[in-house]
Order: sequence, then structure tokens, then C-alpha cells
Amino acid sequence: MLATRILGTAAALALSAVLLSACAGSPEAAPEPTGNAQTPTTAAPAPSATPEPAPASTEDPTCTTIIGESVVAEFEKVGWSSQASPLYIGSTEIEDGLQCMWANFDGPAGDHGQMFGWAPLDDADAEDLQAELESQGWLREEDAAGVYITESADTAIAPDEDGYGMTYIFTSGQVKVADTKQNLLLIEWPQS
Repeated sequence: MLATRILGTAAALALSAVLLSACAGSPEAAPEPTGNAQTPTTAAPAPSATPEPAPASTEDPTCTTIIGESVVAEFEKVGWSSQASPLYIGSTEIEDGLQCMWANFDGPAGDHGQMFGWAPLDDADAEDLQAELESQGWLREEDAAGVYITESADTAIAPDEDGYGMTYIFTSGQVKVADTKQNLLLIEWPQS
């Protein structure tokens, strides 16, 4: 009985070794020597104890990256596509800003669509732009998330269920805009 157990264990170990060597793949063949000189080889560097930090994303925002993948998929599922344009706040074009309109541009004209935008923005410019919008009748609200500037309910074309139309949110170093305050939640840029 002990001999059977030892043979069974030996067979299992041998089978494991065969399977592991098959999964590991075959090593590359050594190059054929071409002369009398031997090519020196360098040892592989030892693995670092601390991993290198991942580089920051250098990707530019696009209409398909500033909002979530699932939102893009839903828009495309119903035949919508996007058109990108520069982002303006009041009369000012925001450098490196992006505004995206999502709609069915191949279908009949209508009022169905959604708009999203994002731009990097320093605090001094943000204050000036907020003041310009407020002077035009836009409304200001502040909370822990940032400064919201929203169009007046008197001029909002398609407000959300809380009565908010087109709304900007100014936070440290950036601004986001959507056709409603609720839709600001769909903007997922910058990605981390």
C-alpha cells in the first residue's frame, strides 16, 4: 500500500512537471555563432522593490472620453454621434476647451440632443468669467463641489427636473458645462 501511494505521488509530480514545462513555452533558440568572438551578454536588471509610478495621462479630451463609456454606448445605440467645437464662456473662447454636442445629425432636425464641455481654467480667469455670466442674468450657487453658474429659469429651453438649464461648475483648475445641472454628473474628465 505504501509503495502504491509513493508511485501515485511520483506519477502526480511527474505529470505536474510535464504540464508546467508545457505551459512555460519553449525557450528561444540561441543564435548560431558567426565567428571566433563571443558576444558578451548583460545580466537582466534586478526587479525594483518599489514600482515606478504610472505616467500621468497625456491624452487630450475628446467627445467620447469626457463622458463615461456607458453614456457614449447608449448615445451610439440610439444613432447619436458627436460634434466637437471650441468651448466659449460668455464671449471668451477657452484655450484647450472642448464642447461636444451629441445628437442624431443624420435624422430630421429637432430639439433632441445633449451638450457637454470641459476646459482647464485658472482661478483668476474663472472669477472673471463667472462675473461676466452673472452680469448677463445667470445665477450663482456655491457648495462643497464648486461654484455653479446656471442660466435663468426664465430663459432655460429644456431644464432638468429641478429647473436647471445650461450650467457651468467651476472647480479648482477646471470648468465643466452641460445642458442641465444633472448632466454635469455624466462628465468624467479628467480621467485618473
